[in-house]
Amino acid sequence: MGQHKYTPVGQGGGRLMGKLKVHVDQDKCVGSGQCVFVAPVVFGQREEDGIVELLVDELDESLNADVKTAERLCPTSAIEVRET
Repeated sequence: MGQHKYTPVGQGGGRLMGKLKVHVDQDKCVGSGQCVFVAPVVFGQREEDGIVELLVDELDESLNADVKTAERLCPTSAIEVRET
């Protein structure tokens, strides 16, 4: 699902992203890809099954709105965004 140069954060990964903390629950993810469409710098999908991965440890605050949109669009609520 595309070539990315990154180190996946991993299942259940939570990372501080600007003033946001983003958590993905790979067990809930069904691979719809809405998050990748909205915020491709932040979210990727595993090639073998399309499950969400966080691509970055830190996020420029200019992408906060995209991350919140990805959370809202996720059909299974696999993305949780909290302000720190």
